[in-house]
Amino acid sequence: MRRLIVNADDFGAGRGINRGIVEAHRDGILTSASLMVEMPGSEEAAELAAGLPGLSLGLHAVLDKEDGAVPGDRERCRAELRRQLRRFAQLTGRPPTHLDSHHNVHRDLRLLPRFLELAAEHELPLREHSPARYLSDFYGQWDNGETHLESIGPVNLLRILAGIGPGVTELGCHPGYMEPDFRSSYAGEREVELRTLCDPAVRRALEELEIELTNFAHLEP
Repeated sequence: MRRLIVNADDFGAGRGINRGIVEAHRDGILTSASLMVEMPGSEEAAELAAGLPGLSLGLHAVLDKEDGAVPGDRERCRAELRRQLRRFAQLTGRPPTHLDSHHNVHRDLRLLPRFLELAAEHELPLREHSPARYLSDFYGQWDNGETHLESIGPVNLLRILAGIGPGVTELGCHPGYMEPDFRSSYAGEREVELRTLCDPAVRRALEELEIELTNFAHLEP
């Protein structure tokens, strides 16, 4: 059995991002999203998620120097993660279904123990440390910042799907619309991702490949 979680990062980043994520869920193959709790669209995102029972909703933790949660300061990292978890509960009225981080900073070996601690304490699947394998191939920029839209077109997504193995896989994505309340170096790529996720050919391919869509709420430990 092959099962696929399609998870959108940056939910709450802005109204256009929120609108794109909801569209990708309603009209496409998106099954899950990760919420940023201190962004201009965070409250709207939480309200939208309340009306989408099929969308699992996790915490997209943001740690940077402005938080004081720099990698070398373990106590500040721990405190900031717990503060964001409490803010998530305030916004949504429920715990997250999973845990990950903006720019995947939890991969930093100085930060990872704090994330693992929080995940274990609250029994949350942490990206790359859970039964769901993480796939980051669906992304429209290379490491040097050069845009490659072919990487997020339907042809490449179909190739990615064809290579998915048995078990549960998380496919990361960043769909959305760019609006003035959100600035990012990853901009027009988001709208291309959105169109691809909503392409009928992609859903047909999932059926032909016998890949079942699921979300983190149904992930078994």
